[in-house]
Amino acid sequence: MEDLRLSPLRLGSFKSSPPRGSPTFRRVHSGRTPRREVKANGGALQWFRSNRLLYWLLLITLWTYLGFYVQSRWAHVDDNKVEFLRLGGKLRGDVLHVEQNKRVDSVADKTTHLVVDGTNVVHVDVNKKMHVALAKKEDGTPRRSLSARRRRRRKAGRSSRSKTQKVRKVVEDLDEQDPELPKTNVTYGKLFGSFGSLEDKILEWSPQKRSGTCDRKSDFKRLVWSRRFVLLFHELSMTGAPISMMELASELMSCGATVYAVVLSRRGGLLQELIRRRIKVVEDKGELSFKTAMKADLVVAGSAVCATWIDQYMDHFPAGGSQIAWWVMENRREYFDRAKPVLDRVKLLIFLSEVQSKQWLTWCEEEHIKLRSQPVIVSLSVNDELAFVAGISSSLNTPTLTTEMMKAKRQALRESVRKEFGLTDKDMLVMSLSSINPTKGQLLLLESAALALERANEPEQVAKGTQSKIKNLNGIKKEKISLSVRHRLRGSARKMKIKSRVVDNPSVLSATGKRKLLFSANVTQKQDLKLLLGSVGSKSNKVAYVKEMLNFLSKNGNLSNSVVWTLATTRVASLYSAADVYVTNSQGIGETFGRVTIEAMAYGLPVLGTDAGGTKEIVEHNVTGLLHPVGRLGNKVLAQNLLFLLRNPSTRLQLGSEGRKTVEKMYMKQHMYKRFVDVLVKCMRP
Repeated sequence: MEDLRLSPLRLGSFKSSPPRGSPTFRRVHSGRTPRREVKANGGALQWFRSNRLLYWLLLITLWTYLGFYVQSRWAHVDDNKVEFLRLGGKLRGDVLHVEQNKRVDSVADKTTHLVVDGTNVVHVDVNKKMHVALAKKEDGTPRRSLSARRRRRRKAGRSSRSKTQKVRKVVEDLDEQDPELPKTNVTYGKLFGSFGSLEDKILEWSPQKRSGTCDRKSDFKRLVWSRRFVLLFHELSMTGAPISMMELASELMSCGATVYAVVLSRRGGLLQELIRRRIKVVEDKGELSFKTAMKADLVVAGSAVCATWIDQYMDHFPAGGSQIAWWVMENRREYFDRAKPVLDRVKLLIFLSEVQSKQWLTWCEEEHIKLRSQPVIVSLSVNDELAFVAGISSSLNTPTLTTEMMKAKRQALRESVRKEFGLTDKDMLVMSLSSINPTKGQLLLLESAALALERANEPEQVAKGTQSKIKNLNGIKKEKISLSVRHRLRGSARKMKIKSRVVDNPSVLSATGKRKLLFSANVTQKQDLKLLLGSVGSKSNKVAYVKEMLNFLSKNGNLSNSVVWTLATTRVASLYSAADVYVTNSQGIGETFGRVTIEAMAYGLPVLGTDAGGTKEIVEHNVTGLLHPVGRLGNKVLAQNLLFLLRNPSTRLQLGSEGRKTVEKMYMKQHMYKRFVDVLVKCMRP
């Protein structure tokens, strides 16, 4: 029994455990916690807490990765910028509109459409892909994960067909915001336009191709590169001043500048075009616009109507006048009276013509207003898009789209549009394209056209009377006509022909009273006079004046059959291509400059204009067009000018050719921005 020994393991199994709570007990049982107890007490969290260095390294790594990811997505993926601008799940209002301007792509071509679906604006592609461009309603839920967004996009792409069936409205072309109207109605009679889709089809170009590029070797580009500009629009009507400001914004952006547009009135249909060109529109015209202007290198106000905003801005920021260039595009006393309280506070005034500059300086002297600097004259120009279609060299020309090729395309465009109007080669289409109000003189133009149509029938009646006399003479049997009778008949016919030439030749009945005969009246086949008036739907139209015009047409049925109307639009290349003569009949002190005048001349159209304002600086009488006096006194002269061009197509071509040469020499884009350099040097911050 003494030799019987137990193994150490067995001996240990019989040993009693140390008392609970003693140091020996704590040492023995410290590492023997069951797994169930670890899970219950959050062992992973305790492990992280016990390894604080590793814990902080992991947090720093995650934070760095997230920062690089956000920066990369912000810089390279425009579709997700809105997501990163959320604050607590709600998108800031000031960012919403800026992103809308960036996100809405042009859809004027056939491959893309814009679909409005209650809460979302969706781009529908011909490839049947759909993605959300901008959500107009935002909820308060937090941002979802990246994988969830990707799944949502794939799902949207697969269900594009079902979604397109539920949309309420499809806007096929942002350039044409007016709904399609019938060709005839009881108000205007024959109503046509607009022809933006037809232009794109015949010219074979997309909205992206219609954007001109900057001359990167010019001083203008060197001065505006990486600078910030604020352009002040008084309204968004499709008239000269807003369109000129919009094109200035596009040119600045193409040269590397940042541009913000402050719009004082949303009236008009130009907002969609601003969005298409990706011009940022500041939502607020008060406090937010003032802060935006304070950060700009230059503020350009585009109308005398901007006086109130300028006054409020300089009260908010007294030194702001030193960075304001005021591009005044009106030339009437009421506009001067509105602007005179702040004329001496801005850095520089810009005018469109010499006549306008002299007139405003005269008013300033009368009111004892001393300007801070001598005004600068910057005339308007023909933009690249119109020059391109007209066949004039521009930044849009490429080796595959030369000027000669565009001339052929413009001829095809002319034939298509005239076919829409129901015109033939025997019709002379006279166009007047502007807002319809008394200052533009459309009613006086109708009166002149009615007078011209009456006189156009006079030679036919005289000829018929002469033929009837000859028939009567031939019908008298056994009666011989003596040589003296024949001589008198030939002499009377010769006198009648000479008299007709004198009356029909506008150089004899011109506004200047000159009796110089420059053109021979080579009368060809008889042509009919047709008149195209625009722009229907413009916010600048005067309703009472339009009713007066329609009342006049109702009393002149012969003229009413010769008048067609067109809608307000920015796509006017088709209209210029279809026309034969252009009339600018501005009354009062005349047109300030006449942007449409130089555009018509670029398309080779002779201009019949009033002998007043900036028109007489552009149109050289008997060289590029014919001038007539303002008021009803000019109706007779304008009627004679219309009748002369109606009977002399060769003279129309000669006048139009000279006008086109004038535009190429003086009124192209490079000429305008070369003059604008002086404004930048004088006003822009160094």
